Amino acid sequence: MRKTVGKRIKVTKTGKLIRRKMSQSHFRAKKSGKAIRAKRPAVKVSKVDIKTFKKYL
Repeated sequence: MRKTVGKRIKVTKTGKLIRRKMSQSHFRAKKSGKAIRAKRPAVKVSKVDIKTFKKYL
């Protein structure tokens, strides 16, 4: 297992992979509140990347 992937990707009960959106914790002062709120919810990993991430988990 790659530690970096384990920290960034979470596997749900049904086996889907969830990740956080980028640019959430750095240089937030210049971003609008709308942009910050839009990045809050987690998103599913794209189908192209699932095979690669599962290999590392």
